[in-house]
Amino acid sequence: MSTSFEASTATPAPGALSVWPGCSHCVQPGRRLFTGLLAGAALLPLGAQAQAVPECRRSRAAGLVPAQQVETAAQQQYVQMLREAQTQNALLPASHVQTQRLRYIAARIVPFAPACNERARQWRWEVNLLNSPQINAFCMPGGKIAFYTGILQKLQLNDDEVAMIMGHEVAHALLEHARERMAKSGGTELVLRGAAALLGLGSLGDMAAAGASQLLSLRFGRQDESEADSLGLLLAARSGYNPEAGVSLWQKMGQATAGKAPPQWLSTHPAGETRIRDIQGKLPSVQPLFAQAPRPDRRFNPPPAA
Repeated sequence: MSTSFEASTATPAPGALSVWPGCSHCVQPGRRLFTGLLAGAALLPLGAQAQAVPECRRSRAAGLVPAQQVETAAQQQYVQMLREAQTQNALLPASHVQTQRLRYIAARIVPFAPACNERARQWRWEVNLLNSPQINAFCMPGGKIAFYTGILQKLQLNDDEVAMIMGHEVAHALLEHARERMAKSGGTELVLRGAAALLGLGSLGDMAAAGASQLLSLRFGRQDESEADSLGLLLAARSGYNPEAGVSLWQKMGQATAGKAPPQWLSTHPAGETRIRDIQGKLPSVQPLFAQAPRPDRRFNPPPAA
């Protein structure tokens, strides 16, 4: 029996962003069905599909922390981060070619998100690029994505490698690893302090918010990272990006840390031969998905090396 991993492009609720502001490649209303994951998944309700696809299974611990509370805190912190970045001229405009690049890649990945987590259907996805030398990228709960120019420039990432990072970070959000970590660490009463230094934006200021969670500084465990690698590879492959780039990506990450203290992103996403071998072991299961996926109709170059 053929199976499905559904790409949802449902029309957003009134007032919601169609995918993100200013995106010339935003998904239009309509639905596409792609076959090839698990037998019978297409016949299951959306929530059941998420459980049927092994990569989409989430920890029960996440249910101990209200999703809406976490997503609201993430939205507040993301908005504050963008405001602070804008005051420092560190928020690159929608017209910037690297911002367009990130939004184009995200527009291919995001439609697959609701098949893994039904809440993602209502998330107001945003993608922004911050001008900072830090090697850093993240996707906060609720679909709030940010990349730093440092990760694109220093590692000279091609589009497939960017898609591996984005798929990995989106996977953390879909699997609700932040909720899980917060539940296991005692809930949401963590105060965000010194986030400007954490974000690598120098003098962007203290983004502390009373009652907000330290969403940007949560460290995921090895199991979380492995889960995000698996789902991220699947998302990127389904979006038409070569999953073999997961290997070259982590090789570049390893080279970036050779003989040095790891940058902030790598301190929570450790590179190494074991991780590369794990990704190589996952490739046979996702290569058929990549073979069936429509290819991107646009390709972008990385920014000039420093």
